Amino acid sequence: PSADDLADEMEDVDFEDEGAEEPDAEAWETEDDEGVEDGMEAQDDSEVTFSLHSASVFCVSLDPKTNTLAVTGGEDDKAFVWRVSDGELLFECSGHKDSVTCAGFSHDSVFVATGDMSGLIKVWRVDTKEEVWSFEVGDLEWMEWHPQAHVLLAGTADGNSWMWKIPSGDCKTFQGPACPATCGRILPDGKRAVVGYEDGTMRIWDLKQGTSLHVLKGQDGHQDPLTCVASNQDGSLIMTGSVDCHAKLVNSATGKVVCVFKMESMAPKAPTGEGEEAESNSVESLGFCNVMPLAAVGYLDGTLAIYDLSTQSLRHKCQHESGIVQLLWEESSAVVYTCSLDGAVRLWDARSGKMISEYRGHSAEILDFAVNKDASIVVTTSGDHQAKVFCVQRPDR
Repeated sequence: PSADDLADEMEDVDFEDEGAEEPDAEAWETEDDEGVEDGMEAQDDSEVTFSLHSASVFCVSLDPKTNTLAVTGGEDDKAFVWRVSDGELLFECSGHKDSVTCAGFSHDSVFVATGDMSGLIKVWRVDTKEEVWSFEVGDLEWMEWHPQAHVLLAGTADGNSWMWKIPSGDCKTFQGPACPATCGRILPDGKRAVVGYEDGTMRIWDLKQGTSLHVLKGQDGHQDPLTCVASNQDGSLIMTGSVDCHAKLVNSATGKVVCVFKMESMAPKAPTGEGEEAESNSVESLGFCNVMPLAAVGYLDGTLAIYDLSTQSLRHKCQHESGIVQLLWEESSAVVYTCSLDGAVRLWDARSGKMISEYRGHSAEILDFAVNKDASIVVTTSGDHQAKVFCVQRPDR
C-alpha cells in the first residue's frame, strides 16, 4: 500500500473511542499496578514500590537518624510513614483536608511533621505513632525542621514565616513582604534562616531576635519569584534560584551578592501573557557540593549546570530530555542526583560532567526524591501515585 492508502486507513480509525476508554483504564491501573503500563514502562529498576497513595505523591523525606523510614505526602490528602526496606506501612498521618505537600522528620527522627496546602500542619511522635501537635496557618508554601532542635519553620502565602517549638507550640512569626514566602532554609548554624519571596526579594532572618539581618531586593534580588534556596556546609554561602533563570551566590555574613550565574544559551522569554508556558525556563533546584567548590543548578529546560565556585564559571552542562524537578548532592562525593519530568533518576559525576547511571520505574514524572546518608538508596515519588525505592550502591564507587 502506498503512503496515501495508509493515510486513508488511519483516517478510518476512530481515535475518539480510545480516548473514552481511558478513565476506566486508569481506575483499573490503581488496583493492579502490574502489567497495565507494561507497553510504556516495562523497565522497573526499583527494589520496593509503595502504592498506598491514590493520587500523585508530592513529597518524600527519610528519617535522618536511621534512614530506615520514609514519609510521603500526596494529592489524596494523605501522608504515610513506611519502612524503606519492604514498603511496610508504619502509620498513616491522618486528618489532612488538602494535598499534603510538605513532610519531614526532625533531626533526631523523634517527630515527623506533615503539612497540607491549606496550611494544616501536624506533628506525630514516631515511636508512639501519636499526634502531639497541630496548627493551622495560611496556605502553606514550604516547611522545614531545625537541624539541631525540635523546632519547625514554615512559610505561607501571606508572606509570613512561622517558627514553633515542638511539642510546646511556642510560636514566633517573621513578617515578609505582602507576597508568598516561596522557599526557605535554616542555615547550618541553626541561628539564621534564609527566605525567598515571590517578589524576587530574599531575606536572612535572625531566628532568636526575629529581625531581618539582610534584605536583597531590586538589582541585588531577583526579577521574578524565588523558587529555591540552598547553603553550603558551613553556611557561609547561600545560593538562590528564580523564575528569572538566574542563580545568585550570596555571602551570608555580609548579605552581598558574590556572583550571578546566568544560562548563556537561554532564549529570551517571549513577551507574552499567560498562555506562553512552553517558552518559559526557570531554576528549579540547586545545591552545593560538600567535597569540592562546586554548585549545581537544575533548570526547567532540562539543563543541569555545574558551576565552579572558585573561578565562578560554568564547568559542565549536562542535558536532560525533560525538565529537572530536583537535584541532590551525595553527602561525601562529587556526585549529583537529578530527577526529572521523564520519570528517571540520574547520577552525574560533577568532575567529568558524565552520567554515571540512570534508574527508571515510574510511568509518570518524578515529583520529589530523597537520598540516604551513605548514598546507597534513593526514594522517589511520582505522578503515577507511587513511591519507589532504588538501590544505587555500586561496587566501583
